[in-house]
Amino acid sequence: MNLNVATNGLAGLKVMVIDDSKTIRRTAETLLKKEGCEVLTAVDGFEALAKISDQKPAIIFVDIMMPRLDGYQTCALIKNNPQFRSTPVIMLSSKDGLFDKARGRIVGAEQYLTKPFTRDELLGAIHRHVASTV
Repeated sequence: MNLNVATNGLAGLKVMVIDDSKTIRRTAETLLKKEGCEVLTAVDGFEALAKISDQKPAIIFVDIMMPRLDGYQTCALIKNNPQFRSTPVIMLSSKDGLFDKARGRIVGAEQYLTKPFTRDELLGAIHRHVASTV
C-alpha cells in the first residue's frame, strides 16, 4: 500500500478503470491523473484481469455492462483471488436500480456509482475505501 495517500492526497496511487466506453475511461483517467494517481485502464474484464495481476492496483472501478465478461463476473473473479480479495472494487453503471446494487454487493463490490459520476463521487469512493486502509 502506498503511504503517500495520507500525506500527499492520492499521489502515486494505482487506480484501475475498466469500461468499454472510451469516454468514461478517458474522463476517469483525466480526473484521477490531476490528483496524482497512476491510472490503468482496460476495455473489458479479460484485459483487466491480466493487468490486475501484473500491476496490482489499490482500487478498481468496473463497469457492469461490458462485452465478453461483464462487471459482475469480473468483480467475482477479482474477489475470488486471495491476492486481491481485499482490493476495493467499485461498480459503475448507468442503471441506478436496487437489483443492480444488490447484485454488486453479492459479488463483493464495496460501492456502486451511477454514471455519469462526478469528480467528487469518484474521489470520494477512493478516499472512503483506500485512505482508510493506510
